[in-house]
Amino acid sequence: MKKTKNFVFSFIVLLMLIAPVASSAAGLVPPCDSTSVPGQCTWGFVEFMKLINNVIGFILFDLALPIAALMFFYAGFLMVTSAGSSESKSKAKNIFSNAVFGLVIAAGAWLIVKTILSVLGFKGAWIFNGF
Repeated sequence: MKKTKNFVFSFIVLLMLIAPVASSAAGLVPPCDSTSVPGQCTWGFVEFMKLINNVIGFILFDLALPIAALMFFYAGFLMVTSAGSSESKSKAKNIFSNAVFGLVIAAGAWLIVKTILSVLGFKGAWIFNGF
């Protein structure tokens, strides 16, 4: 019974954390700038790259950073409340290092994509200029 209560509580907290992020995902698809045929959008390569840029920015800044901040907070809380327990300290250090590795992987993926697009000569306004 206790496991069920913990699961339900964790699920509710997760939903409360994800709901604001999911609502900010509504602006990912760029607006249609086509004026050729009223009521129809013609998407090209530039619009597709704008979409990819929006998705990368959303994943990196709206998902990865807040989740990493929560993990840093949780690891710090475990470290402070460990009361000298080496098991709790090692768990907190493991969570902290995994959060750092996750951020490094996310930033590295963004850097690789931006580098490849710059090498290919795509210098449009749609290239994400974060960091």
